[in-house]
Amino acid sequence: MVSPDMRDRPLIERGLTAEQVRLNRQRYGSNSLTPPQSKPWWHLYLEKFADPVIRILMIAAIIALGIGIFQDEYAEALGILMAIFLATTLAFFNEYKANQAFELLNHVYDQTPIKVIRDGKFAQIPRQDLVVGDIVFVEQGEEVPADGELLEAVALLVDQSKITGESNPIKKLAKTSGYFDISHNGTYPPFHLHRSTIVAQGHGVFEVTAVGDRSEIGQLAQAVISIEDGQLTPLNLQLEKLSQLIGIVGLLIASLTFFSLLLRGLWTEEINLISSQIYLLFLLIISGIIALIPVWLPILEDGLNALNISFNFSHFLPNNSLTQWLMSLGLGILLLMAGVAVSYLGGWNIPLGTIWLPKQVGISLLNYFMIAVTIIVVAVPEGLAMSVTLSLAYSMKKMAATNNLVRRMHACETIGAATVICSDKTGTLTQNKMQIESVNFPCLNCSDPQQKEVYQNLIFESICANSTVDLERKADNIVNPIGNVTEGALLLWLENQDIDYLTYRQNFNLQSRIPFSADNKYMATAGKSAVIDENIIYVKGAPEIVLSKCSHQLTEAGINKLDSINSCLETIHEYQKRGMRVLGFAYHSLEIEPTEKIIDNLDYDLTWLGFVAITDPLRLDVKAAIQSCLSSGIKIKIVTGDSQKTAEEIARQINLYSLEERENNPQLHLTGYEFNQLNDQEAKEVIKTLKVLSRATPLDKLRLVKLLQENGEVVAVTGDGTNDAAALKQAQVGLSMGSGTAIAKEASDMILLDDSFSSIVTAVMWGRSLYENIQRFLVFQLTINIVALGIAFLGPFIGINLPLTVTQMLWINLIMDTFAALALATEPPHKSVMNKPPRHPQDFIISPKMFKIIVGTGLIFLLFLMGFLAYLQADGIVNDYELSVFFAVFVFLQLWNLFNTRCFGLKQWFGSGIGKNKAFLGIVAVIFLGQIAIIQWGGKVFRTVPLSLQDWLWIIVGTSVVLWVGELWRFQLRMKDLTMMKP
Repeated sequence: MVSPDMRDRPLIERGLTAEQVRLNRQRYGSNSLTPPQSKPWWHLYLEKFADPVIRILMIAAIIALGIGIFQDEYAEALGILMAIFLATTLAFFNEYKANQAFELLNHVYDQTPIKVIRDGKFAQIPRQDLVVGDIVFVEQGEEVPADGELLEAVALLVDQSKITGESNPIKKLAKTSGYFDISHNGTYPPFHLHRSTIVAQGHGVFEVTAVGDRSEIGQLAQAVISIEDGQLTPLNLQLEKLSQLIGIVGLLIASLTFFSLLLRGLWTEEINLISSQIYLLFLLIISGIIALIPVWLPILEDGLNALNISFNFSHFLPNNSLTQWLMSLGLGILLLMAGVAVSYLGGWNIPLGTIWLPKQVGISLLNYFMIAVTIIVVAVPEGLAMSVTLSLAYSMKKMAATNNLVRRMHACETIGAATVICSDKTGTLTQNKMQIESVNFPCLNCSDPQQKEVYQNLIFESICANSTVDLERKADNIVNPIGNVTEGALLLWLENQDIDYLTYRQNFNLQSRIPFSADNKYMATAGKSAVIDENIIYVKGAPEIVLSKCSHQLTEAGINKLDSINSCLETIHEYQKRGMRVLGFAYHSLEIEPTEKIIDNLDYDLTWLGFVAITDPLRLDVKAAIQSCLSSGIKIKIVTGDSQKTAEEIARQINLYSLEERENNPQLHLTGYEFNQLNDQEAKEVIKTLKVLSRATPLDKLRLVKLLQENGEVVAVTGDGTNDAAALKQAQVGLSMGSGTAIAKEASDMILLDDSFSSIVTAVMWGRSLYENIQRFLVFQLTINIVALGIAFLGPFIGINLPLTVTQMLWINLIMDTFAALALATEPPHKSVMNKPPRHPQDFIISPKMFKIIVGTGLIFLLFLMGFLAYLQADGIVNDYELSVFFAVFVFLQLWNLFNTRCFGLKQWFGSGIGKNKAFLGIVAVIFLGQIAIIQWGGKVFRTVPLSLQDWLWIIVGTSVVLWVGELWRFQLRMKDLTMMKP
């Protein structure tokens, strides 16, 4: 018999001392992989010049510079070059900032706690702190943190697919077991473990032999964490398609405008040319179009592909950008030379020593080209996809601060569209602080002290040997379980009685083990008992499962036949009705040495020991969080492996349904068995009202998710175990727990660092707010698009070739692209989004309401500004002063409209909560002061002249009418809501 008072704590190894850790870290390095070498910053910056719009601007700058040389006027060219520098620099910094958001994932990965032995004690240390020689524990669902050799292995299967590609888990054995041939045929020896492989079953202890870059996967230079930072989200794809459509529309309008102005010039004789000059003019234009193929062809292809029209001529061009340009320029020059040759053969003899196009014609053509460039610059929303990425990156950073670590970017937006959340019970709805509330072992009622001690030791050994959890003892005498919290509660119960679990565990000669699984719902361990000195199998698990395998029970009078299973179950159900988790215990003595075959074929001749009832209190904030979801149109379904009674009590406590509702609709709560009896068609109907699925297996959970999706639901699933991986992967948003297994985390899209359901509600709020922020940005940008395009297109036809110059348009483009994205993407979430039903994931991001606002506001602005231009031209002359006023009026109209756009979807006054968004206030200040500076000191670069203080007051106050009209509209909506609320 083993005495529970032994003071020694036998461990498999003593582990490293603090000094050995320091030396080994110096000698062998730390357990961090050197990140892949990223592109140098200058390379990332140069990539910005590959943008089609930047290329167009570069050509415009070259032409403007060439004309400037002849006219000794460089302002326009310098303005365009400055705009190119500003646009590329801002795009570079925004992309750099967005990419930094993903570095958080690597940091969290390196901080994952690992269970080790150091200085003869159990401890948890961050993954990156492991060194060669550390003794490490791994169990089912965990990722192996470093390379090593096994010292102990129990039913250990490891998934090595990350390094070998093998689809089936590989059985692992301790190096000292002697059960394998050294000349094995496997990829690696069976006693080797490798970093990034996953423990599929069982548990083991290994000694670290290689860390960081010296590990197998480090030498292979493979990624160790699945981060899809290059993944385009559905929203990105939708907006990219919108951007492509707008781009091709802009290209067509620009081309139409150029040729319309050209034909108008020829018709009005503003361009007065003879027939041979007209021929050469169009020959030059066509040659120029061919030479500029690398600019306009990508825009055309993207636009047609967005319309699902197959058009791919790019593969005829070389992949190298420089070669493309040289080839296009060569073809253009060749066509020009061939055209000139044809003109000579046709008898159009043009003396080479004469200027074939008058200077005034060249200036007119330059103006036409600049108008076309202006239209393209405004129309092509090159910053749209970047703005969305910036919004997503900002949301990821903020969500991480609220305990939601986003692993896949699409989860940011998709969680906001969730219509159903399938939630675990333990740790998500409850606090995951397991405590033994009651124990029921009939044998402990024995009156014989000596026999009672034997029974006690048998129960203690059953708990200690049939467990993989350990206790961490900290300096302040705080003891925490390392591993499964339910098993941890059992060890803490022993700890409170001064029972040393390690003594029982180390004196039990373990032979074989069946790890707990959601399918079996029990765990079994076989070996030689030090209590009764016999071979024995210990079993613990769901009491109804364990009881079904029992034929006898251990009572105060010894082993008796088990005749009262129903009576035991009734007692158990009483605890379950109070929301407690119940674990049943049994054992079976063996006359022969236990083998894996014996334990795998567990018979029905076990001896029942009794059960323990474990409490796990509800999280304090979970009731409010559940009600918030329900009021926002999200359906909640509890999916748990716990008993029907326990799940029913939890559902009652969180007000998911009442007993009356349960009686009226029995299908509100089904067990996994009942769910399996339904065919798919019946189940798809039942799950519309189903709220609790208890005693559910992993396949039940996966089937439920699939059927919900077939019903058109957007499903979010929580899970923490290996058994949850399939459902997490299947769901549109998989939410793993911070305390969950590596397999669960890898299958998930988002990690709840605090395991709390309230964090899901916060994530939904952020997801919905993110979507609305992007909608606000689109409302603002597309409104300016309509106004600016209309002015650029219509201005020349009323006699003003460039109402807004290219440099002015570039400033406007900067406002509506980068500045607006920064101002609106950083808008904090509004709780009011939780009062709306979920959006349909397939809905186009531009809603009918948005379309009306964009078109309505855009046309009103356009009519006003065109009327203003007509008023300025009433005397037949529009000077730089008047055009400066027009430029200022245009920008301030958009600035005030930015405040209205911030309130889109809300009914609040424009100043509500504005102080919380410092970025918005900063951007408004930059636009306000920047516009004044450009007008006052822009000079020839921006074609402006200084305005007086009186001018500025009239402009600022006059354009602010836009804000007050919007405010009156929102006030009217608030009054309407108050009227509706009155009885």
